Amino acid sequence: MTWRRFGGDRGQAFPIYAVVVAGLLFAALAYFTIGKAAIVRSNAQGAADAAALAAAREARDTLLPGIDLAALSPQEWEQVLLGNRFDPSGDACAAARDFAAMNDATVTCDRSGTRFTVRSMTNGTVGDSVVPGTSGKRGEADARAEIVPRCHVKPGGAGGGADPEPTPTLTPAPTPEPPGSIKFSCGKGVVVDYNPTQPRAWRSLAAALFDIRLID
Repeated sequence: MTWRRFGGDRGQAFPIYAVVVAGLLFAALAYFTIGKAAIVRSNAQGAADAAALAAAREARDTLLPGIDLAALSPQEWEQVLLGNRFDPSGDACAAARDFAAMNDATVTCDRSGTRFTVRSMTNGTVGDSVVPGTSGKRGEADARAEIVPRCHVKPGGAGGGADPEPTPTLTPAPTPEPPGSIKFSCGKGVVVDYNPTQPRAWRSLAAALFDIRLID
């Protein structure tokens, strides 16, 4: 009688055991899905951030065609620092799309002055899932980046583009002096010097004059 009662107890416990195991298995699969969804979402955010920064950087590095940096006056340099001399027709968003592709994602990109808004979608998905509504779901994220000046023209800088002083008609004109350098006062006491007689490539100078940052 004792053995029969023991066997009966085992028979009654087995369905409970099966339900518990099934529940644990479902929970494990659900946690796995949630973890994978978090990774996909993180990938989307990383792609959006990189794409927005790439677009802003490309815009910063592209001035309006025909600008002669050596001939700019201090007032014109201030317009450059305000972002009013960046080329609005340049396809900076192409850089965003390229960076997104490298992160296995696609993006839409919008430009407003010196700000860029990007929305990314991952090519990869969460995959098959036991959690309703997550199967095949792609990661999506938004990011915004802007070009921020960190310098201004230092007072007393010479600057190029100034008209020479008029000279008497009968006096031989003096040899024109080379345009003076432009000095920029930047954060933390940093001074950036642009010498028109030894010009720097704009991309190099732009990296010193502007920050590229993500914004909320």
